[in-house]
Formats: sequence, C-alpha cells, structure tokens
Amino acid sequence: MTHRHNPIQGACWMLTAGTAFAVVNSMVQYLSVVFHLPSTTVGLIQYFIALIVMLPWLQKIGLRQALKTQHFGMHCFRVFLSVIGIQLWLWALAYPVPIWQGIALLMTSPLFATIGSGLLLKEKVGFVRWMATLAGFGGAMIILEPWSDDFNWASVLPVGAAFFWASYSLMVKKMSHHDSPTTMVVYLLILITPFNLFLAVPDFTMPANHQTWLLLLGAGMFTALANWAIAKAYAIADASFVQPFDHAKLPLNVLAGFIVFGWVPPGRLWLGATIIIGSVAFITQWERRRPVMPSKTIGETS
Repeated sequence: MTHRHNPIQGACWMLTAGTAFAVVNSMVQYLSVVFHLPSTTVGLIQYFIALIVMLPWLQKIGLRQALKTQHFGMHCFRVFLSVIGIQLWLWALAYPVPIWQGIALLMTSPLFATIGSGLLLKEKVGFVRWMATLAGFGGAMIILEPWSDDFNWASVLPVGAAFFWASYSLMVKKMSHHDSPTTMVVYLLILITPFNLFLAVPDFTMPANHQTWLLLLGAGMFTALANWAIAKAYAIADASFVQPFDHAKLPLNVLAGFIVFGWVPPGRLWLGATIIIGSVAFITQWERRRPVMPSKTIGETS
C-alpha cells in the first residue's frame, strides 16, 4: 500500500494525542494526590484498561502473526525499560511534581537517545550533535534549578523516566532489524500488565469508591486513545511533519495543570523548554539524513 501524506489529518491526530495525554496526566495525578492511590496501583489498572480497550485493534492488525518472534527475551527487557519509565513518571506525578515541570523534563528523552546511539549503538554522533545535546540538558538545568534552596530530588524523577524511555527507544531501533513495528507494539501491550502487576503487588490498594474507578477508567481509555492517535498520525502523514506537533504537549499539560491544580509555571520554564525543544528539533532534523523509526511508541505516558 502506498503511503499517503495527509498533513492536516496527521497534525490533528498528533494534537489529539497530546490533549489525551494531558487529560491522563491530570487524572492520574488527581488519583494519587487527592485519593492517595499508590502510583503503582494506578499504573496497573490504567494500562490494563488500555489493553482491554485496544484488543479489537490488536485483533485487526493480526495478533497471532505478530506474536511470532525469535527474540522474546529482548522484548521482555524492552518492555521492562518502558515500565520503569512509566512508574518513575507516575511516581513523579504522585509526589507531586508539577505537570509543567515534569513534561518539560520528559522532553530530554531524545537527548538521552542521542547519547545512547553514540555510546551503545556505535553510531557517529559528531561534534555538532553533542553540542546540541549538551545545550538541551542545559535547558533542563534551568527548569530544575538544582542550585536553588527549593530544589527537591523528586524533581529528578521525570529525568529518570526520560532516560528509561530513551533506552526503550534504542531497543526499538536495534530490534527493528529483526521484528516488525506491529510485533513490538503487540508485545509491549501484552507484557506491560504482568510487569506492572509485579510492581503493584507490595502496595496494591483497591480503589474505594466509584469516583476513583471512573477516573481510572477514563485514564485507561484516554491512554488507549492517545497511543492509537499517535499510531494513526504516523500512518497517514510523514513522521518529519507530525513530530514537531508533539511539542504541543507542553502548553496542553500546563493548561491542564492550571485547570486542575491551579499551578502557574515560572518564567524559567519557557526559557528552559525553548532550549530543550530547539535542541531536540535540531537533532531530529539531523537524524532525517538516515531512515529511522519514530521513537514515540505505545507505552509512553506524556
């Protein structure tokens, strides 16, 4: 089938994904902060509901054929990396780290991927890309302000999530030579619940009221919508076109944080975020010189 580039629909689907993720982040943070539900419990139920919602789509893309692989162990390790990233992110929201700060720091994930591609995959990074990467981390430091008296180590949790999601993306890149994107999506969705269950068991708390269950149901459904919208965006438009629209998640999450919790970001957020986005955009344009898979895949939360 010939790939057709439909820029307007691609942009709309990517913006839909960003809006859905903003709603999810506010819901899971509300569940942890207001209802005191452990982040591991939230992650388990949220992604299990998302799996149930996406089962018809999995059947449509050919579940039985997609399960055929000779690299099951690598798939397990790849999903484990994604789950750790998810749990660190949910832990940050539960602390709570303000959404505006967390989302901006999550944007450092492609910078970690650049480092990994040079050190682990032995790709030629080059001086210019190294400088862009360092500049991006400089933007993260502006947002974090580790030299400030108000600095809290919990603020580093989104950076940890970004690191593990970058590691996950590198595994996807490495395994793309052996398995199809469909196979990787299917194994991620199927294996993510057992991993989340293992992490949730020690502190598992059964939701106590219908309002909690409604929020969990909403978080799961919006998680499924967000990831399906991303897949749809990449399917109908060129990745190089739709990728910049992913940056809309920052103002969308800032708005969500303001509506739900009344958080107003300081001026340094926009300065630091501009530097991070500029660095990522530069590296992304540089990467267009070689064919690569989009690093944004099902399993992330942002």
